[in-house]
Amino acid sequence: MSTPQPTSPPAAPGASYPGYTSPIPVVRTHLGHALASEWTKIRSVRSTMWTLGVFVLLVIGIGLGTAALVAANTEGADLESENALSFGFFGLLLGSMCVITLGVLTTASEYGTGMIRTTMVACPSRGRVLAAKAIVFFLVAFVVTLVSSVFVAMVDVAMMPEAREPSGGEWAKGTLGVSLFIALLGLVSLAVGSIIRHSAGAITIMIGLFLAPLVIALFMFSESLVNVREALVEYSIPNLLSVFYSTSLTDTGPSGWDPLWIALGVTAAAFAGAFALLEKRDV
Repeated sequence: MSTPQPTSPPAAPGASYPGYTSPIPVVRTHLGHALASEWTKIRSVRSTMWTLGVFVLLVIGIGLGTAALVAANTEGADLESENALSFGFFGLLLGSMCVITLGVLTTASEYGTGMIRTTMVACPSRGRVLAAKAIVFFLVAFVVTLVSSVFVAMVDVAMMPEAREPSGGEWAKGTLGVSLFIALLGLVSLAVGSIIRHSAGAITIMIGLFLAPLVIALFMFSESLVNVREALVEYSIPNLLSVFYSTSLTDTGPSGWDPLWIALGVTAAAFAGAFALLEKRDV
């Protein structure tokens, strides 16, 4: 004898069973969402505030301290040929290490903590994520550097009235030019961090690129290496930065705005490699 199978009660006439509808509107994501996400990350991470705080402290402290020391120990007649803006170079040179470090951490730290998986789930478009990181970081680095360099430049000029008046071009290179250059240097660090995916390794590589050319050139005593030594000095990052203040270590090599175009080329090459590897690797 067969056992009767339970049957579902017949549906009432006209009854319907609608599915769940989220109260949160579903929209197609775009670059604006990625930018908002990256901005939230970079301003909420404590290391960002510390790194930028140290950067501002170095740029302002060393820049103003150097100008004050020179003004107190130099006769007014000896300052007539000096460009007061050039004394901000020392603080920016040391402070650029902070921008390099922050650029690496912007990408590499997410791989180290595993946060990159959450980021890629929320935004599967890897290129969009990297582009958003680059845009947000560039704007932050550029604005902070510009504000700091302009403040130092104005105070240095005020502290040294005996020095010659900087021209408009010198003001542009000593504020806008160096800010763009340092922000691009940070973007190169960001791209290297995306390629290496290891914070300590990427920071070491960038510091090596920053210091190695000058250090190597110091020990090239052979006459057969003169051309190599000069090239290393001319295209080292400290010398490229000094070109904006017309205080280059050599009489040849880049001049004017050339360091900015060199930085743009290097940044484009670094990001081309980062985008290519990002699409081929697993997260």
